[in-house]
Amino acid sequence: MSHGLTGLTLPCRFLFGPIFALLAFILPAISQTMPENAREQSYGDGWECNIGYRRVGDICAAIVIPKNAYETNRTYGSGWDCHHGFSKVDEASCVAVVVPENGFLDPSGKRWHCSRGFFKTGESCQEVVVPDNGYLIETSDGSGWECARGFEQVEDSCTAIAVPINGFLNGTRYGRRWSCERGFFEKDGLCAAVVIPEFAFFDDASYGKGWKCQRGYQASGTRCEAINIPENAHLDRTGNRWECNRNFQKSRGLCVLNN
Repeated sequence: MSHGLTGLTLPCRFLFGPIFALLAFILPAISQTMPENAREQSYGDGWECNIGYRRVGDICAAIVIPKNAYETNRTYGSGWDCHHGFSKVDEASCVAVVVPENGFLDPSGKRWHCSRGFFKTGESCQEVVVPDNGYLIETSDGSGWECARGFEQVEDSCTAIAVPINGFLNGTRYGRRWSCERGFFEKDGLCAAVVIPEFAFFDDASYGKGWKCQRGYQASGTRCEAINIPENAHLDRTGNRWECNRNFQKSRGLCVLNN
């Protein structure tokens, strides 16, 4: 009975001999390059440190877990995180989160917020002073206040908005806080009635006089005058101007043939 390579044919001996020699050379090299507390990577070539260790040059050093921290059991990141109520400082230590009076610890356990009715100023929570006719709101720094409907902020107080007769609150937060009722327009801080001249109708556009002339008429001051349409012309789509027919062009108030 043959042993080792003695039972192989001559060509096989020449084939496997160099392979075994190569493996005998490589395997010790692999074992030498992979440090203690490491393992072969699950994909690709090379090695990675075991859980609880991080690569430092060519070795795997044990992770040092600071006080008030716990091991994350992950192969990436720092390998540790702070307990609830503590936050990382310089990626080296865990410092207790100091919650000021009238504040509370965030659910993350790493920061704090002010309680309702207080707002953050520096490292403390200051009480919100809500003026008469105001109410609390929530902001990015805690609580704040706004004026109730019908009032506007003037410094640290809420002042009633003076709405003129025939006007109403429009709900906007900027600019004029009131608008005039239909049939009225703003004039010198009041709501004046729209006077509609003959041959006109009411127009509730936010600009203009509050009225428009009927088709075939054009505005002239506070009146509507009939439009004198020249020969070879017609009213345009607005009905308040005229334009020349096709193949004609305007010249000195007339429509002349376009040669």
